[in-house]
Amino acid sequence: MEAAQVQFSTVSEQPPQRPDAAGFEATVSVKTAARFLGVSPSLVYAYVERKQIPHFRMMGRTIRFSLIELEKWRRQFFVSGGINGETT
Repeated sequence: MEAAQVQFSTVSEQPPQRPDAAGFEATVSVKTAARFLGVSPSLVYAYVERKQIPHFRMMGRTIRFSLIELEKWRRQFFVSGGINGETT
């Protein structure tokens, strides 16, 4: 019975999580995505129109972005510097 109490006490020491937010990521608007990427909102709209950037639409019109997906998308354009791919 003591083992169960010890196990319970270690579980209760963890910070509580809100059940409604568990597993969901907050999304950002076009303006915030543009700031994150360092481009203008009009360029972000152009990427969306050409389906070149990961996005989704809420209620048919509102365009939203996942920062995790934007970071993955942005990393594919990374170019390492240096001669012959070597960094200093």
